[in-house]
Amino acid sequence: MILINLLPHREEKRKRRKAAYFTGLALAAVAGVLVAGLWYGVLDQMKSAQEQRNAHLGSEIKKLEAQIKDIANLRAEIDALTARQKAVEDLQTNRNIPVHLLNELVKQTPEGVYLSTIRQAGQVVTVAGVAQTNERVSEFLRNTLYSSAWLEKPELIEISAGSSQGGRSRLYNFSMRVSIKRPPAVAPAAAASAAAAGKAQ
Repeated sequence: MILINLLPHREEKRKRRKAAYFTGLALAAVAGVLVAGLWYGVLDQMKSAQEQRNAHLGSEIKKLEAQIKDIANLRAEIDALTARQKAVEDLQTNRNIPVHLLNELVKQTPEGVYLSTIRQAGQVVTVAGVAQTNERVSEFLRNTLYSSAWLEKPELIEISAGSSQGGRSRLYNFSMRVSIKRPPAVAPAAAASAAAAGKAQ
């Protein structure tokens, strides 16, 4: 027996295709919404994590700024203390300079040279005196140039021939200029004395 389908099968197929198409569209839309929601959630999580990191970095930066201010204050205090220590050392050294100067002049003055005046202006000392010969004056200049730990840059201002009070011998009047220097060993000694004075107080 032959069965003949008299129903409109083409229209049924078209309806089924349409329904499948719309179902696919709906599923795609739902999948798109889910993906967009997931992506938004991930972005929101990343944003909140970054904000937490930024807040942590901000607090750490504030701590570092406070520490930097403390370090700057400490450096200023250290500089002030160093300046005070240097001032004390300079005072200690300058107080002993006249003693060292006179001692050094005694050591470096050769025989036959007699000093009459010594004047100090800052670090420069002007010396005047009498010598038996020109060679004695030259020796005095050499001694202060090469052999002295406290004197440097000797410079002869003038030398003139004269005679002794009795007129028996010939003498030479001279004047010279010399600078005071501080030997390297003075600074540690002054620092040690300043430290000892600070402990005593």
